[in-house]
Amino acid sequence: MTSRRKPTPRLRIWLLLILITLLLVSPFLRPTVTQTEARIAAPEVPQPPPVPEIRKEIIKGTIAPGDTITALLDNFFSAAEIHELNQQCKPVFSLSRLSAGQGYRLCLSDDAFERFEYDIDRNEQLIISRDEESFSVEKIPIPYTTETARVRGTIESSLFEAVTSTGESDVLAMNLADIFAWDVDFILDIRKGDSFQALVEKRYREGQPAGYGRILAAEFTNKGTTFQAFLYKDGDHRPDYYDADGQSLRKAFLKAPLAFSRISSGFSTRRFHPITKTWKAHPAIDYAAPTGTPIKSVGDGVITKKGYTRANGNYLKIRHTGNYETIYLHMNGFAKKIAKGKRVSQGQTIGYVGSTGLATGPHLCFRMRKNGAPVNPTKIKAPAVKPVSSVNMADFKS
Repeated sequence: MTSRRKPTPRLRIWLLLILITLLLVSPFLRPTVTQTEARIAAPEVPQPPPVPEIRKEIIKGTIAPGDTITALLDNFFSAAEIHELNQQCKPVFSLSRLSAGQGYRLCLSDDAFERFEYDIDRNEQLIISRDEESFSVEKIPIPYTTETARVRGTIESSLFEAVTSTGESDVLAMNLADIFAWDVDFILDIRKGDSFQALVEKRYREGQPAGYGRILAAEFTNKGTTFQAFLYKDGDHRPDYYDADGQSLRKAFLKAPLAFSRISSGFSTRRFHPITKTWKAHPAIDYAAPTGTPIKSVGDGVITKKGYTRANGNYLKIRHTGNYETIYLHMNGFAKKIAKGKRVSQGQTIGYVGSTGLATGPHLCFRMRKNGAPVNPTKIKAPAVKPVSSVNMADFKS
């Protein structure tokens, strides 16, 4: 019987090394869960379809003479829907009152109606929108941004020229003239070297200049006398202008019925008439101005006569408190809603400069009477209205 040979020590060492090596390497030879998962392709998640981009468009325009809401929106609504819109708007703003020259914006979404914006005036706009069932109508303030600026200048020939020479609009000149209209006749009183300054709000809309807001304070120096105006709201009353002592600038009569013009003939007891070629009294002041210049009532009152005569042309008579009467002659025409018996307010436009009747050119012949007798309008010392109330005087001066 053959005997078995025992492994030599060297062989045992090699077998032990091989066993250890296998034990160390075997974990790396078996694929791990992570490696297995990595070999399996992840299924693709379906992506939602892209959302189509909504196309927005804003059409800006100006109301033209004869424009109606039907003409502006008939591409989007039926006649019945526009009738419904008219009815819904009436309590807020009647669409029959769309005025030529006012701006509007038609906002579209994918060529479909979204909203209509109409500028009612400088301060408010009408907003019309529609959902699936009905119209929505509202009146809101126009979204202006404002900044306060100081404007100043010196008179060379007129306030109009002085303001525009600073780069500002003639609208600011008109607004300043309105503030000081009770103390300064900007036709008769202006002198070279007079000066003005104003703290005014400048308005911006969508980043573009959009006129002026309030004049917060102003000063005008005329022939060495300085007039000041401060805007203040006295309790429940509307904001108005007062001097530094709280006295109202507002008086019973304006100094003149026109803001800017020139006096072509003054108040006189004896003047040679250029048409009749005779000497006669001229108990009036003639203001030469371009045809169509607005004429303002110098005070609150009631129209007692509206008519035409060969000598006076188109004319108006207005009765005021204190037994005063003012007369406006040679007018080119009358303002809307001016009629006998109607009340007018101070500063309201009542007509327009013309040359009707016996007139050599466009001008306003302005007369004033007290107790039926002629008086010189430039000599009238009209009383002021109420000052700031005693309750609010301390607040005004603070």
